[in-house]
Amino acid sequence: MAIEPKSFLYALDAESGVATVTLNRPDRLNALTFEVYDELKQVFEALDTEPGVRVIVLTGSGRAFCSGGDVEDIIGQLFGRDFQGLLDFTRRTGALILSLLRCRRPIIGALNGTVAGAGAVIAAACDLRIASEDAKIAYLFTKVGLSGADMGASWLLPRIVGMGRAMELLMSGDFISAQRAEAIGLYNRVVAKDVVLGEATAWAERLAKGPSFGLEITKKMVLREASMDLESAMAAEVEIQAACMEDPNFRESYDAFVAKRKPNFR
Repeated sequence: MAIEPKSFLYALDAESGVATVTLNRPDRLNALTFEVYDELKQVFEALDTEPGVRVIVLTGSGRAFCSGGDVEDIIGQLFGRDFQGLLDFTRRTGALILSLLRCRRPIIGALNGTVAGAGAVIAAACDLRIASEDAKIAYLFTKVGLSGADMGASWLLPRIVGMGRAMELLMSGDFISAQRAEAIGLYNRVVAKDVVLGEATAWAERLAKGPSFGLEITKKMVLREASMDLESAMAAEVEIQAACMEDPNFRESYDAFVAKRKPNFR
């Protein structure tokens, strides 16, 4: 299918296989609307099987990655809804996060400027986070009278930064600096703000040259094993690794080693 979103930008480098999704409401710090939520979900579901796509970079235009739900276009409208209407909305937001987590392609967040609220949860749902030095981040939900357990944040954060730090971030709702986020493991790398997209793209190109099936299985198993005991996890891993050994990329890595060349993974 042709991926042609209306509420943000999309580009695919056919040579490298790196797709770039750019939130594009810079005047609103890339705040999310109902339309952006729905279209992002649809695009990430499509990218799961889109031919030619090997890795995805998710970023924002202007001074922010994403400042969360738009106060005027979303928050103000929610007060006119009954419980079922509110539940319909929260289910839509959760469905977006699931679309990122279920996408078989590695997703790299290139985080520039403000990363807040729903934007912070989207960042947590990325597989790697490359942030600019000014990329402050906050899970703002308690600041507006809501639970920090939103869009899967209370599942994702403890697995990234540990229970204690996740509790601090979700209960306080405070911003932390990019440097602090890197120190606690929330960000993988912090770089100068003028090179953050280039650094994320370089990482994407590196992964795009890797074994796509092996990367897909790695992502799926890390998420699946979070709820398994050791014996169940080991049983799942021994079976899936045996299946990976039947993938042509495993043979290609051996042939490349023998020939003393770089492997050409499919």
